[in-house]
Amino acid sequence: MPNIPQPIPFQPKRTRIDIFSAVLRAKKEFGGSKVAIVDGDERELTYTEIVRASFALGSAIKGLSRKNESLGIMLPTGAGAVIAFLSVLAAGRTPAMLNFTAGSANLISSMRAARVFRIVTARKFVELGGLEPLIEALQEHADIIYLEDVRENLGLGNKIAGALGPVIPRLFHPGQSAKKTGVILFTSGTEGEPKGVVLSHENVVSNVEQVRAHIGLNPDTDSVFNPLPTFHCFGLTVGALLPLIAGVKAIFHPTPLQPREIAKRIRQTGATILLATDTFISQYTRAGDDGDMTSVRLAVCGAERVKDETRQLVRRKFDIEILEGYGATEASPVVAANRPEMNKAGTVGQLMSGMECELVPVEGIEEGGKLRIRGPNIMLGYMRPDNPGVIEPTDNGWHDTGDIVAIDEDGCIWIRGRVKRFAKIGGEMVSLSVVENCASAIWPDDMHAAAAIPDARKGEQIILFTTAADADRSAILAWSQSHGVSELSVPKKVYHVDEIPVLGTGKIDYGAVNRMVLDYAEV
Repeated sequence: MPNIPQPIPFQPKRTRIDIFSAVLRAKKEFGGSKVAIVDGDERELTYTEIVRASFALGSAIKGLSRKNESLGIMLPTGAGAVIAFLSVLAAGRTPAMLNFTAGSANLISSMRAARVFRIVTARKFVELGGLEPLIEALQEHADIIYLEDVRENLGLGNKIAGALGPVIPRLFHPGQSAKKTGVILFTSGTEGEPKGVVLSHENVVSNVEQVRAHIGLNPDTDSVFNPLPTFHCFGLTVGALLPLIAGVKAIFHPTPLQPREIAKRIRQTGATILLATDTFISQYTRAGDDGDMTSVRLAVCGAERVKDETRQLVRRKFDIEILEGYGATEASPVVAANRPEMNKAGTVGQLMSGMECELVPVEGIEEGGKLRIRGPNIMLGYMRPDNPGVIEPTDNGWHDTGDIVAIDEDGCIWIRGRVKRFAKIGGEMVSLSVVENCASAIWPDDMHAAAAIPDARKGEQIILFTTAADADRSAILAWSQSHGVSELSVPKKVYHVDEIPVLGTGKIDYGAVNRMVLDYAEV
């Protein structure tokens, strides 16, 4: 077994700083010549190069925008996205991370909520992604700032800022209040219109320090492989900012949807920590050749439940242990995670340091309750499209996750499902996630999504959409009976579909699933 780095204690004093200043502090701590980023084209960037580019571009962006303005960033995972993010911060503006996979309607709604009137992107990205129609739609609502144009038109003052910024950072970035807005992200819209989630600098830096205190990282030997999008909080905070601030090299891949290429790049780069979701790591493992991922000592998975089949597959083929975590954009995002020394399968581990929680009783749920959380990483509040630019504060720092959980004697959290993802059948609450888990156990190579529809006799009934061609209700019933699962969790009807709709993060798009119900079921 390799030596496992020990976590450092959570240090609240380190969190009272703005995000850009935290990166400047890391440059000082780990050395400007240290390689901090390996981009998708294998280009390496040191701390000094990142800071220099951020100051130069930030100086130019300052002249193209208004003070305290929120600027949209629409770029793939990579050095360009990180430098654009830091440049906006260096300019004293607020980055708003736009999900380019969400469609123009959701994007325009998100922009309205956060009052985004300018978007930073790149011509090359737009061309390679075939996003010209999207840009055309967005141009009616915002000015498009292309990074290539900004670089080409850098003036003498911008170049001086880039040259002197790394040497005398205080001259160009005096620092901001850690309590002020550091970034705006957006909920996925799985259950309705996206909302802006307003995170302070302190929220984000706190979560970075919480994760450092939870999982051991070695700046000398570890490197984080991140294919997750920076418009997703997991990809931004854990995949980009955590490595930068903690002195761990970040290896970026522009998309999580290239399993074979990703497996080979992990081998080439010798990455030791992989960030993924259950769906993606399963794909990487199946696509990879023997030895492709053996350098990985730790796979950290979030966004969706890690299936037992996935855990066994990854362990069997590459001897990798998966640490499952749990988060929410509103928590910057990590709420809880397993640790190498306490990795309890089926749970999402223990709360991050400095957090507290409470369980609110829910009718029909005997074990556990609805999870509410509070801590230094909890958002300032929401911005909504019907109240643009206005932060709706939290309830005295508490966030209602909407998730039903149970907490065991070790403080480990068991996710039972979202409140909205329970069906009430004959007076009993049945988790739709359990229905999907049963189907996944029988057909692990396929995708499954459960939904609840009205039932005149029992209140509601469950239906299942699945890509498994041979799926039927009788197989699920037999499996449930042999594994002690209540027959209430067996769907009333099973519908075969060619594909289950997913979001850019890999999570099932339950909004789209609920719309599918109208096409397949008699509601």
